[in-house]
Amino acid sequence: MTGLPGGITACLFDLDGVLTSTASLHRAAWKETFDPVLAAHQGAHVREFSDDDYARYVDGKLRADGVRSFLSSRGLELPEGTPEDPATAETIYGLGNRKNQMMLDVINSRGVQPFPGSVRYLKAVRDAGLAIAVVTSSANGETVLAAAGLEKFIQARIDGVYISQHQLPGKPAPDSFLAGAAALDVDPSHAVVFEDALAGVSAGKAGRFGYVVGVDRLGEGTGHADALREHGADIVVSDLAQLLET
Repeated sequence: MTGLPGGITACLFDLDGVLTSTASLHRAAWKETFDPVLAAHQGAHVREFSDDDYARYVDGKLRADGVRSFLSSRGLELPEGTPEDPATAETIYGLGNRKNQMMLDVINSRGVQPFPGSVRYLKAVRDAGLAIAVVTSSANGETVLAAAGLEKFIQARIDGVYISQHQLPGKPAPDSFLAGAAALDVDPSHAVVFEDALAGVSAGKAGRFGYVVGVDRLGEGTGHADALREHGADIVVSDLAQLLET
């Protein structure tokens, strides 16, 4: 009753935008981070950071990778800096830390809401006896899972902290998902990846996972569903609960 192919024994879920509604908060925090930098370097009439920029250059990636990718798309370069840079530093890591501080402030003030359909699906997957891991580029994975009350479903967590500690390349490289499969002791061919980011579905495809589910919460007419398929999604849904109906 999970809507998945036969032979699947494990589920690897991205977090923001798949299980929790924090993707919109990430987009807003990145916009608030990038727009002043764009204005400072390219003038007041520069094209602002957009939802399309978020999907193409930032979503699903490690923070520093996202900063580099977006700035490069606008022809901008900043000093690399170090992970310890303060949020005020005009460096790659400084901008990433600035955005992260904004996210933590929002999480602490507003909390985190899981998608009701995702909670239903997690319960169905657990009841079906499938192993469950979260694989997220966010360094706040533990905080978000706790705030959303989802820890009880999760047997393994691969997040930005783990990725950094183990020096894994971020999505679209498949390494973080492969680490999630290894943590659950399952072969990738028997695991399914759930992703809303183009980089994430590309990682699932590159890792030769048994099935890749794209999650399109942007709605019809945005082209995101088609882009998810082009990047490797076997199926695209707007909510995980739709899989319970197949």
